[in-house]
Amino acid sequence: MRIHSKVLAITAALAIAPMAYAQDNNTANTPKRFSVVGGYAHMVPKSNPGSIAGQTADLDGNGAATLSGTWHVDDNWAVELWGTPDKIKTDVNLANGGRGEFKQQPIAVSGQYHFGQASMPSRPFVGLGYYESNIDAERFDPTVAGGNHIGLDTPKGPIATLGADFNITDRVFARADARYLKGNADAKVAGVPAGELDLDPWVVGVGVGARF
Repeated sequence: MRIHSKVLAITAALAIAPMAYAQDNNTANTPKRFSVVGGYAHMVPKSNPGSIAGQTADLDGNGAATLSGTWHVDDNWAVELWGTPDKIKTDVNLANGGRGEFKQQPIAVSGQYHFGQASMPSRPFVGLGYYESNIDAERFDPTVAGGNHIGLDTPKGPIATLGADFNITDRVFARADARYLKGNADAKVAGVPAGELDLDPWVVGVGVGARF
């Protein structure tokens, strides 16, 4: 996990809390229609995702800061925009001993259902939506494809979310969640199809949020 990603996560969390505490305490009964969450998450790619240039690949994920904004339609239904301000590095290990890496930056929009009432000490929620994850900075050992460039297409598809919020105050809360991103990336060597990776990662994270 990279240090600058952790700094981004901590900065986002610290920025949210003062904004929430600054609100008038007399507005406790006012419906809060927006929330923001800053946090940190670790991406865990699927085991045995496929092959690149004829070689079976194994992937190791890393972590990054996360940020989300949510519009609460009512006390239960919501629409969330979620993503990573920083890119997540994925390490690639191939069966022939070759190594590589690439970076990806997911963004997603989801509909959510929050169980119970906002005043509950803890409140689970589920979500379902659509995501895309921009991939760039692909780098591989020259021996993997004879020195030719290996590129990966943008994975996209459904995203499912399971999480829970834990109230700290009327406005400030902590969050833990897990997101499953279903999608694959076609691999190309010098522009020619050369395999496919079923990434299908889990993204597990924690954060601090505020309601407005």
